[in-house]
Amino acid sequence: MAADRRSKADTLALRQRLLSSSCRLFFPEDPVKIVRGQGQYLYDEHGAEYIDCVNNVAHVGHCHPVVVQAAHEQNQVLNTNSRYLHDNIVDYAQRLSETLPEKLCVFYFLNSGSEANDLALRLARQYTGHQDVVVLDHAYHGHLSSLIDISPYKFRDLDGQKEWVHVAPLPDIYRGCYREDHPNPAEAYANEVKRVVSSAQEKGRKIAAFFAESLPSVGGQIVPPVGYFARVAEHIHRAGGVFVADEIQVGFGRVGKYFWAFQLQGDDFIPDIVTMGKSIGNGHPVACVATTQAVSRAFEATGVEYFNTFGGSPVSCAVGLAVLDVLEKQQLQAHAACVGSFLMELLRQQKAKHPIIGDVRGSGLFIGVDLIRHKAMRTPATEEAEYLVSRLKENYILLSTDGPGRNVLKFKPPMCFSLDNARYVVAKLDAILTDMEEKVRSCETLKL
Repeated sequence: MAADRRSKADTLALRQRLLSSSCRLFFPEDPVKIVRGQGQYLYDEHGAEYIDCVNNVAHVGHCHPVVVQAAHEQNQVLNTNSRYLHDNIVDYAQRLSETLPEKLCVFYFLNSGSEANDLALRLARQYTGHQDVVVLDHAYHGHLSSLIDISPYKFRDLDGQKEWVHVAPLPDIYRGCYREDHPNPAEAYANEVKRVVSSAQEKGRKIAAFFAESLPSVGGQIVPPVGYFARVAEHIHRAGGVFVADEIQVGFGRVGKYFWAFQLQGDDFIPDIVTMGKSIGNGHPVACVATTQAVSRAFEATGVEYFNTFGGSPVSCAVGLAVLDVLEKQQLQAHAACVGSFLMELLRQQKAKHPIIGDVRGSGLFIGVDLIRHKAMRTPATEEAEYLVSRLKENYILLSTDGPGRNVLKFKPPMCFSLDNARYVVAKLDAILTDMEEKVRSCETLKL
């Protein structure tokens, strides 16, 4: 039987027999069988159209024809490794360099965000001569063993925290230790990093790097207070370490106002290493590390070659160039700023109407809606968030949750997500929340 004609039940049975149960599905009780994608839409085997509000990998839209054509045309000519001289890799590096601060001028190409963060860790350790890493609580930086070790989101359920890993509080001004009423939360959270570094040094440890997503995603769609990164960088540099900005989920114009999310922190902050993945290739496996000449030279001084079989291939770089072309020609960064601001305003109107919405935060098309069970305590409304996402799926809207309490609705749609999409999704959200207030009434914030 052809795969495209197999029933959903048969496909699910095969998956359960052949794949590990660790490889989980969205909506496991009633998974969606997706057979086609276009723009901000996904289609199931019956042709039903779903609005995709969460797939940040298809950055410029599912199956964008310009990106597909670029891959096809280059595949017809040549696809080989980067040890041969080729225009695409240098053209791509040049184009990326034009989007970054001048000092971030050396590039390494890889296949995935996990590979990028693993290389960033190697670069940091070689440059500093140190071993230890400071990370934010609830962080996730990839699935390689080296990255599980620096991802509290994962290691707390596995082997636990290594002695060379040090965890600082997530700079969450909604439910963290320093909140929106604090006079200077950026300084306060940065001082927590300083405290963590000092504690490590008292034990004889030496800091190689501070790793952070520029906007922590798994942590709950967090927007760190402006100035936090600059102060953290001061503490980390003083300890002999480097600052790694993980832009894998939030780069390439998603935040609207800037091309890179770390730029939200102000002109006085520039990371030492930037990692990229996911959106960089619009679904094609491309990733990149950008760093300084000084860090790169220290890595080169080992005399050990860096090589990645598929990283920087002519096809991957053609895809990457096409993504940049689409971003520029369709003005998707400005589009993200416009649509994101509109969506945030609609969601804030819902916050005023529905007490279960405790906070709406984000930038551009990276937005979190924090659902709470109690207004004063801000208790995560985990079950209610899961129920809401399930109801949205019944209405052909794909959304998911994140955060330590799995209660934050995360909006990270393809960048072509429209004003009409925003209106439609929020109208459905409003209708479902209204129904929940009338019928579910499972927590204080639903008992109107």
